[in-house]
Amino acid sequence: MESILLHCCCAPCSVFCVDSLRQEGIEPTAFWYNPNIHPWQEYKARRDTLTDYASSIGMELIVREEYGLRDFVVHVASDIPHRCGWCYACRMEEAARCASERGFSAFTTTLLISPYQQHERIAAVAEEMAARYGVHFLYRDFRPGFRQGQAKAREIGLYMQKYCGCVFSEEDRYQKQIQRDRDRFGGAAE
Repeated sequence: MESILLHCCCAPCSVFCVDSLRQEGIEPTAFWYNPNIHPWQEYKARRDTLTDYASSIGMELIVREEYGLRDFVVHVASDIPHRCGWCYACRMEEAARCASERGFSAFTTTLLISPYQQHERIAAVAEEMAARYGVHFLYRDFRPGFRQGQAKAREIGLYMQKYCGCVFSEEDRYQKQIQRDRDRFGGAAE
């Protein structure tokens, strides 16, 4: 059975990816590296849920512990609308580096399951990092299994987050409420 490194953004997104890779005869080793997730309690909830999930299904997990709020903000503050590019690059680089250093035949990522992420950009960045670190990027379009994986995650009681992870996506999530409050209270204080 081939073993690959599976970068995991969270446990719910991992469910379908792991199941489908195992159906192909590929045994994934989960890899946690997500310095983009904030605040700390959200980071911890996602990391711990993935740890418990991996253990429950007998999947090895490598944790690269790095709560990176300050570094994240430094890298994205000058161009918040395009923050995802840095976010994808830093995580795919670390996944490629880890796969290369630990002798995996390839790596892939659960980011490829989300219909809300920039799929083609993630794949392109992963290919670039694979070439940089001399390891194969295993491309899979996991998106057709997104709803199925989410349903199974709910069924087994996994923590289900409400935003991609960064503080700016959390703000985006509440944009309508923020605007209603501005309208109600007369805008930002000066």
